[in-house]
Amino acid sequence: MIAKKTFLTFCIACLSYFSVFAQGGNGSYWQQHVDYKMEIDVDVKNYTYTGKQELVYTNNSPDTLKQVFYHLFFNAFQPGSEMDARLQDIPDPDGRMVENQGTKENPKPVSRIALLNDKEMGYIKVNTLSQDGVAVKHKTIGSILQVKLNQALLPGAQTTLQMTWKAQIPEQIRRSGRNSKEGVALSMAQWYPKLAEYDFEGWHANPYIAREFHGVWGDFDVKITIDKEYTLGGTGYLQNPQEIGHGYEAEGTRVKHKGKKLTWHFVAPQVHDFTWGADPDFVHDKRVTKEGVTLHFLYKDNPEYEQENNFTANWKRLQPDTEKLLDFFNEHIGPYPYKQYSVIQGGDGGMEYGMSTLITGNRTYESLLGVTAHELAHSWFQFVLATNESKHEWMDEGFTTYISTLAEDHVLDKNNEFPLKNAYRGYIYLANSGAEQPQTTHADRYALNQAYGLAAYSKGAVFLSQLGYLIGEENLDKTLKRYYQDWKFKHPTPNDFIRVAEKVSGAQLGWYLNDWTRTTNTIDYGIEAVNALPTERTKITLKRHGLMPMPIELEVTFTDGSSRMFYIPLEMMYWQKPLEAEKLTAWAWGHPTYEIVLFNDKNQIKKIEIDPSQKMADVNRENNIYKP
Repeated sequence: MIAKKTFLTFCIACLSYFSVFAQGGNGSYWQQHVDYKMEIDVDVKNYTYTGKQELVYTNNSPDTLKQVFYHLFFNAFQPGSEMDARLQDIPDPDGRMVENQGTKENPKPVSRIALLNDKEMGYIKVNTLSQDGVAVKHKTIGSILQVKLNQALLPGAQTTLQMTWKAQIPEQIRRSGRNSKEGVALSMAQWYPKLAEYDFEGWHANPYIAREFHGVWGDFDVKITIDKEYTLGGTGYLQNPQEIGHGYEAEGTRVKHKGKKLTWHFVAPQVHDFTWGADPDFVHDKRVTKEGVTLHFLYKDNPEYEQENNFTANWKRLQPDTEKLLDFFNEHIGPYPYKQYSVIQGGDGGMEYGMSTLITGNRTYESLLGVTAHELAHSWFQFVLATNESKHEWMDEGFTTYISTLAEDHVLDKNNEFPLKNAYRGYIYLANSGAEQPQTTHADRYALNQAYGLAAYSKGAVFLSQLGYLIGEENLDKTLKRYYQDWKFKHPTPNDFIRVAEKVSGAQLGWYLNDWTRTTNTIDYGIEAVNALPTERTKITLKRHGLMPMPIELEVTFTDGSSRMFYIPLEMMYWQKPLEAEKLTAWAWGHPTYEIVLFNDKNQIKKIEIDPSQKMADVNRENNIYKP
C-alpha cells in the first residue's frame, strides 16, 4: 500500500508539472524565469562601479541544465574584441563607431574601439560567483560568461546564483557608455551581468557584436548608489522618492540630502531588461496621462542646442505628444501594461528598453517625435512581445516601424495617403540591389549594415502592410490586437504571429511567411499582352515574372471615366479577401500566366493597372500599367 500510494503521488506531481507547460493557450509553450536583486556603487570620477547580484533562476523547461551563460556586454568595448574586429572588417561600418578620417595609406575608417586605452575601455570582471552558497567554476569568453553548475538544475527546480563584480563604463560608443556627444554623463544600458535566454531552441549565448538582444522574463530589484548631484531615470518604479527628490518626490515636498551619495531604489516587475541614464544637469519633467501612466522626461538644458533646434521648446512640446502616441498604441495594439515610461536624453541615437528609452535630443521637432514614437512603440513590439531580436529582428524593428509610422502621421496630422511609402521604397531598392539576404539571417551575419537595416526596418514594415493587402485592413487590425493579447509577456516566433493572422482571417498564410522571410524571392507581376477579340471583347494576359506568389487586384479604367476592379485570388490561400471587386477564378502559382476576357460594350480601355493601391511590394512596377 505504501509503495502504491507513493507511486500515485509521483504520478499526480508529474501531471501537475507537465500541465504547467501546457498552460497559456499556446499548447506546450514554456519559458524560463529569473528574479534579480542588484546593488551597485558608482564612482563618477573614474567611471567604475562595483556590483552585487543575487538571482533566482527557475527552470521551467523540460530539460536538465548543467550550465548557464551570462552576457557581459561591456567587454565588447575593448580593443581586439569581436565588435572591434567586425567594425574593421565590414565594408560599411556604423559611422557612430568609427573615426571617419582615414589616411592615404589606410583610407578605411578606423574603429573607435581599437583606439580606447585602459581607462576608456569597458569591462565587467566577475570577482566571485556561487550557486546556492557554494562557489562554481566559470570562464569569461569575450562578452559571454560560461558557468558550470555544481548541481544540475532539474525541470521545475530553482537555484540561487550570487555574484560580485567590478565594471568600467566605456567611452560613449554604442547605446551605452559615458559622456555622449551631447554631454550626457551616463547611458547605462547592458550594464550588468545578464543571464542568457534558454528556450525550445537551447541557449542563446550570442556574443555582443553589433545587434539586438534576447532576455529572460522576471522581476528586478535594483539599488544604485551615486553622487547626490546626479538625477536618474529608467526602468522600474522608484521606491524611495521621499529620500531622493530630484523631481520624483510629492509635489510641494522638500528633500534634504545627507552625505555625498544617494541610493536610488527601483523595482521593475515582469520585464526582461533594466536600463537607466544619469546626469548632474538633467531637467526632470513629469506628465500623468488620463490612463494614469506617469511619463518622465529627462534632458539637459543646453544653450548651444537651444539656438540650433529650439531644444527646450521641443522637449516641452514632446510631452503632450508622447501621451498621444501612447493613446494611439493602446488603441491599435493593446493596453500599455506598466505605470511609467521614461524618455531620457542619452545614448547615440535611439534605443528601446523596458519602460524607457535613451535618445539623442538635439533634433528638429519632427525628428524628436519620430524617434520617440519608434522607441515607445518598441514597448509593445519587443518589451512586451519579446521576440528574439538576434534571430527575428524584422519582427521587432519592422513591426515597430509600421505602427510608429502610422502613429507619427496621426499625431502630426500629416494625413498621408500612403504613410509607409518610404518603407516600400527601401525594400524595393534592397530587392533590386543584389545585396539582399533572407530575413532569417542572424542579425550579426549580414554582409552589409545597409542590408540589415533595410531588411529589418523596411522589409519588416512592408511585411505587415502587405499582410493588410492580403487579408484586408480590418483583419490586419484584429490580428495585431489578438497577437498582443495572446502573446504578451512571452517570446513569440514568426510562426506564432502568422498563425494568429490565419485564425483571425481564415486564410492560409504559411506560404507568405516562408517566401517573404526565409527566401529572397521577389514579387513581379506584369501585363503581358492586351488583345482585341471579336464582338467587342478584350483579352488581358497577366504574367508572373517573380517567384513569389500573390493574389492580384486589377483595375481597368475606360475612356468614359468608369472603372472595374477585379480580384484574382491566390489558389494556395484557399480564401478570398472581402473586397468590393469582381471575383475571378483563383490563380495557381504553377501557372505562369493568367487570362481575363472582358466585354467592352463599345467602351474603349484607357488604362489597366495591377495593384492600384501599391500595397503589393512589386519590385518592377513598370510592367504593372498598360495604356493603349
